[in-house]
Amino acid sequence: MAFTPLSILLLTLITIFSHQISAQAPGPAPAGPLNFTAILEKGGQYTTFLRLLSDSQVLSQIVNQLNTSSEGLTVLAPTDNAFNNLKAGTLNGLSREDQVNLILFHVLPKYYALSELLTVSNPVRTQFSADGLNFTGQGRQVNVTSGMVETQVNNALRMQSPLAVYQIDDVLLPPSLFGAKPPASAPPPAKTPASKDDGDKTKPKASGPSSDDSTGDSSNTRVGLGLFVGMGIACMAVLF
Repeated sequence: MAFTPLSILLLTLITIFSHQISAQAPGPAPAGPLNFTAILEKGGQYTTFLRLLSDSQVLSQIVNQLNTSSEGLTVLAPTDNAFNNLKAGTLNGLSREDQVNLILFHVLPKYYALSELLTVSNPVRTQFSADGLNFTGQGRQVNVTSGMVETQVNNALRMQSPLAVYQIDDVLLPPSLFGAKPPASAPPPAKTPASKDDGDKTKPKASGPSSDDSTGDSSNTRVGLGLFVGMGIACMAVLF
């Protein structure tokens, strides 16, 4: 088939035009930073957890680690019902530092897919260095225990590296914060100061004759002297 100069010109224009369209077509949008709070807000039942994350400033720590750590993070997010099921006053009875540690106990400093939690080496380190978690289960059912509370790891709100977020229906209580405390030793009994009378009772009595003894001795001396004088007079009467 012979190409006329007109057809060659048309083909050239079409080729140039198609290249221009391809160059102007937008590519895939670059991935932005992960919006951790949006993941929980979309779940619709993590209001208390979000508030504690914000108040304790753990939220800022999580966002910073997601942007800097190559290990990723895994968050076990208790539902509002989980917090409502706690004994009354549990959260308010914690100091600010202990509230921070409670939230950090629900964050693992590494990304774990659900299947990896079944084969992980227990105990698993948490962001609260004092206590770890233990994972067990089979199939797609995974259980987690703190040593005080055991619950299922349920719905995966997100499971894509570098962040995994899983729903749990109980708040995991770390033993170092909620475990039984050893009883305080009883203080030694206070010493009672000795009274003046007691002190006198303990002092030995001074030796020496009492007033009664002195009186008796004087009487005996007078009787003896009278007998001696009487015998002397009797003897003189015999002689004269």
